[in-house]
Amino acid sequence: MSNLTISCRQCNLEKGTRTASEFGHPKIEAQARRSLKDAAAMNTTRWTLFRRLQAAGLPLEVGTGGRTKYNRTRLGLPKAHWTDAACVGKSGADVCVLAGLTPLQIKAMGHGRRQRCGTDKYGFPIRHAPKAKKYQGWQTGDLARAVIPRGKYAGVHVGRVAIRHRPKFRLNGIDVHPKYLELLQKADGYEYTQVQSAH
Repeated sequence: MSNLTISCRQCNLEKGTRTASEFGHPKIEAQARRSLKDAAAMNTTRWTLFRRLQAAGLPLEVGTGGRTKYNRTRLGLPKAHWTDAACVGKSGADVCVLAGLTPLQIKAMGHGRRQRCGTDKYGFPIRHAPKAKKYQGWQTGDLARAVIPRGKYAGVHVGRVAIRHRPKFRLNGIDVHPKYLELLQKADGYEYTQVQSAH
């Protein structure tokens, strides 16, 4: 029997029939009284989705969180959403994740907004966006590489461009002249980031 088990048993005997608040732990009691409706809604949604996919004849596999953790730790993989997704269920025991492999994180960014007039906190107009969405062939959201030859930010920078209607765009928080930019991909409403893995 571990020391932790003995300690828990002693603590439970000391507590007796008192509530957690009476025993000096009001936070635990508040946590226990909190509604579980969000968790219940999530579980209902998950199993409804599972049954509908199953009815469509798609090959499916599910597993417990314990099995996922067992598979991940046995394979020596770091704790991350993408490694957990690879280690789910029975087939997760034999997954092969190559060293140095990094997942691509995709985030929906949208295609801009229709609002042309910016207002202050009182609702008075303070700025107006131009009608044109492009400037010098560039549009906010284009993926670009900037090779800056000199200055404070000299070097190679890759990221999403935020245009201004003057030759001074924003790229990764710095101002870049369009002449230093090379287009890698046109804006498609998403942002792509290579996630650095601990593996």
